[in-house]
Amino acid sequence: MRFRKLVLVVAAPAVLLFGCTDDSSTEPAEAATENAPAGFLGIGSIDQASAIGIPTDAEVELFNDQGKAIRSAKADKLGAAMFYEVEPGEGYTIRGDFGDGEVSTAPVTVLNREDTPPTTQYTGQTFTPGLNYIKMRDGIEIAMTLRLPAGKTLADGPFPTVIEYSGYEVAPPNDLLSSMAAQIADPSAKADPLAPSGSTAVGSLIAPLLGYATVSVQIRGSGCSGGAFDLFGLPTIYDGYDAVETVAAQPWVAHNKVGMVGISYSGFSQLFVGGTRPPHLAALAPMSVTDDLYTGIGFPGGIQNTGFAKGWITERKNDAMAAPEGGQPWAKLLIEQGDEQCKANQVLHGQAQDGLKIMSELEFRDPVLFKDRTPADWAANIDVPTFIVGGVQDEQLNSHWIEALSGMTDNPDLWITIYNGMHNDALAPQILTRWIEFLDLFVADRVPNVPGDLMAIAGVLAEEASGAPAEPLEQSKLSSMASLEEARAAFRAEPMVTVLLDVGSGPLGPGSLQPGYVQTFDSWPPANLQAKSLFAGPDGSLTDTAPTSDDPNLSDQYVADPAARPETSQDNSEGKPKANFKDEPNNWVPLVDGKGLGYTTSVLDSDVMIAGASSFDAYIEASARNTDLQVTLSEVRPDGKEMYVQTGWLRATHRQLDTKRSTATDPRQTHLAKDAQPMPAGEPSLARVQIFPVVYTFRAGSRIRVSISAPGGDRPIWTFKSIDDGTTTVTVFRSAEYPSALVLPVVEGGVAGAPLPDCGTLRGQQCRVFEPSSTGG
Repeated sequence: MRFRKLVLVVAAPAVLLFGCTDDSSTEPAEAATENAPAGFLGIGSIDQASAIGIPTDAEVELFNDQGKAIRSAKADKLGAAMFYEVEPGEGYTIRGDFGDGEVSTAPVTVLNREDTPPTTQYTGQTFTPGLNYIKMRDGIEIAMTLRLPAGKTLADGPFPTVIEYSGYEVAPPNDLLSSMAAQIADPSAKADPLAPSGSTAVGSLIAPLLGYATVSVQIRGSGCSGGAFDLFGLPTIYDGYDAVETVAAQPWVAHNKVGMVGISYSGFSQLFVGGTRPPHLAALAPMSVTDDLYTGIGFPGGIQNTGFAKGWITERKNDAMAAPEGGQPWAKLLIEQGDEQCKANQVLHGQAQDGLKIMSELEFRDPVLFKDRTPADWAANIDVPTFIVGGVQDEQLNSHWIEALSGMTDNPDLWITIYNGMHNDALAPQILTRWIEFLDLFVADRVPNVPGDLMAIAGVLAEEASGAPAEPLEQSKLSSMASLEEARAAFRAEPMVTVLLDVGSGPLGPGSLQPGYVQTFDSWPPANLQAKSLFAGPDGSLTDTAPTSDDPNLSDQYVADPAARPETSQDNSEGKPKANFKDEPNNWVPLVDGKGLGYTTSVLDSDVMIAGASSFDAYIEASARNTDLQVTLSEVRPDGKEMYVQTGWLRATHRQLDTKRSTATDPRQTHLAKDAQPMPAGEPSLARVQIFPVVYTFRAGSRIRVSISAPGGDRPIWTFKSIDDGTTTVTVFRSAEYPSALVLPVVEGGVAGAPLPDCGTLRGQQCRVFEPSSTGG
């Protein structure tokens, strides 16, 4: 594109997009020319530059401060173009040949993450109860809804305050409790379209009942927030920083500091934001999170998760579409009702990163893509009190989040709650009481007290979220403490790690939100862990003794056939995944003869407790240059039933280890394209499969089983894009030279605190009649 002349352009209509706060690095020039299209404006963000007000399909170019064109793009139907991964710096311009000639934006500064705005960026903005549009450091307006405790006004403040930061429908301005109550009273009633999603109930419903003000922050590029959606790109992460600092600066916020709360999306968003260390962040309370978007959920073991992960990305893509033609329903409705700010904020929505396209083109870990999108890396930088909760059989996110914990333990105020069970079980009453204690102690700065109103409805809310009976919410044991200092000291004296085991076996009945027993640890990983190797042996045995025979033919074979069993352990034939225990028909089908291998110990003389990730060190050979491995850990019980414990995966070409991070029980692959290793023909190779972290006790009288097959059939709503098609034969060796073994993280002296529960009662742990594999194990 050649330019005969350049015109600097300002956009008066852009006041809707950028509000009226000063101190923006993206302020346009002060004069416009008559031949420039109205609204043509350049925007600089962190590692990004964009322009709006461009004629549809017109081409624009990004020029650096030397006047050199470095990138080009076409405008979408909303007249926007975005340039990602731009080097921070001043003097960028975006130029195009349209209107009455060649035109250019005013100089744009592409921000660096360290470019913290002046204090006036935060103190110069105000909130009113309900929906607000708050300016970020790059000028983008983000939708934030202020929710006060029932019956309160700003004049009743200051209030202890929390932020819930999510890309779900978090900022719709109406009341979630009223919407839920109407539906409980009349099951045929429709949800209030301007009430937030039930997935945001932690901030939008529970926190106000505790007397907290909640600010529900809608992630950029979704709902009524401006900007382009980019799953935890740097602008989104630092929007969280700006939200914390802006909210904390408000006069109605107690102690001029805020906490963050939320489950799932608004849980792992906290790990990113906490890692930026906003000065006025008081505490974090994330629930049901992931540690790594690649290995934790998107590509476990390097194999694409086409079940929940792909479905979740599809939902995010749909939510990011511009309203009112697409996008979230509440944004459509507000625009139809005349919300001009929400409408103006849609202008960059068409420039969202296409997560589905990225996922479909990905196999190996892209270091550039994931450099700033790994929650565990940010979590390691958190320096405020943190109360983190998650399950080990979470049907959506699984348990890889536990891998982040070892990087967080330098924080002296870290408390971890682990439970067996499902995604929404993080809201179980036994967990919720301690969560309330934490918030009261470290955000509200008060002696904990559970309000009667919440105690009255918490059990109902938990049952609605989990589909299971729940015990009543109890008053805090700290409520009678004489002072905040005394209560904090008592809370800090508790162990770092609390594990709720055998959840589902309580007196309220099968699947209830009650643990069979509780185990605590003072550290993570527990200090008394030992790596215990159990070796694959003849007839499907799994023994303490390493093989001694040099016979190279000591091996077992199976055919890698993902179609041999149903894709999932839950019957999803209706096309809708179930998350509730009562809606989870057992579809956990045994291994098919010749399509998988099982290895089982003899009967245990004593309990064996494990805590953390396990490794199946498999010496394998394949008839193809690549194959996908699924390894599942289970307990074969004295009653002849088999209880699910945990699973891991590995694509064989991804077997190269990251030696700096790997341990005897926790193999970590690099998953980099440069480290790919095709399977050699006629030669065994070591493939160490990480079985995802779990805390579990195998009972005396039971047997430990490990099985290996093609991916699929062992998780409720995870499915996989496997390279296997039933034509590859996999050989597992078990000789002295090639000793395949299961390596467990055994807690020395660990014992179960309750009898073995009935088959089929535990949450997230399906149970079936034990059928040995073709090898006998």
